[in-house]
Amino acid sequence: MQAVARLSQFVGKTFAIWVLLFAILAFISPDQFRWIAPYIVPLLGIIMFGMGLTLSKNDFAEVFRRPGAVTIGVLGQFIIMPGLAWLLSVALHLPTEIAVGVILVGCCPGGTASNVMTFLARGDVALSVAITSVTTLLSPIVTPALIYLLASQWLEVSAAAMFWSILQVVVLPIALGIAAQSLLREKVKTCTELLPLVSVVAIVAIVAAVVAVSQQKIATTGLTIFAVVVLHNGLGLLLGYLLGRVAGLSLAQRKTLSIEIGMQNSGLGVALATAHFSPLAAVPSAIFSVWHNISGPLVATLFQRFSDEKQASHAPEAAARQA
Repeated sequence: MQAVARLSQFVGKTFAIWVLLFAILAFISPDQFRWIAPYIVPLLGIIMFGMGLTLSKNDFAEVFRRPGAVTIGVLGQFIIMPGLAWLLSVALHLPTEIAVGVILVGCCPGGTASNVMTFLARGDVALSVAITSVTTLLSPIVTPALIYLLASQWLEVSAAAMFWSILQVVVLPIALGIAAQSLLREKVKTCTELLPLVSVVAIVAIVAAVVAVSQQKIATTGLTIFAVVVLHNGLGLLLGYLLGRVAGLSLAQRKTLSIEIGMQNSGLGVALATAHFSPLAAVPSAIFSVWHNISGPLVATLFQRFSDEKQASHAPEAAARQA
């Protein structure tokens, strides 16, 4: 069991490498991965169930302890990323399916990987978990509404159908995970050691399936989509940090907002695009999944070097007192 736990930790730490590797393999040899496509929704459900296993009462209590910071993060998540997606789609005159796909990933809640990146960046992990939890629980209503508002100019959007999809693949599995944690307790703690491995395998499989199914279209539009995804993610990270600064939040909280807003639940974007639009509309979410697991560690490493201005200003005084 310990060996499996160590393997799980190793795979979790090298997440970006596995996603990138299997995305490339799926592009080179799509026939080997197309069979996974029908299982995208169940795979996302497994990831969300795992998220439910890790949530506790303290995560939700954080919302009431610091409602202001959580509200800023939630509003930033559901305003900045959808707004950027719409602006990029219009400004760059993106083709219909790609535009819808970019808006789709922009309207998704934050992803669980943001909690890990916040920890690595020395941010406020409790705030990160609280924002992820709230945006995820709000997603059945907010995500379909935003997609309807922003994407209906390109394609017909059924907000009601997406509401039921998110309820089934996000809220229900999370609720089951929380229930399992409450009933089983110690047994669940053992299982949580394996969650990084399970989550990585599921996300890698989802990305590989989308790349395999859309291989020919990616060959002609992949560079455009990649450029838009990088721009979308980068601007989200930047504006998230600036939002925290304008709001007067601490350095740790600014790091948290940057990562929370810049990183999306791209697996949900893939599932919604596959179920309600087209395989090509799922490609931006798949590429986002690859890219933000590369940009996330890079930004976290950069943020580690940031020091709080207040702490820096008091450091010489503290040194003088000690002397």
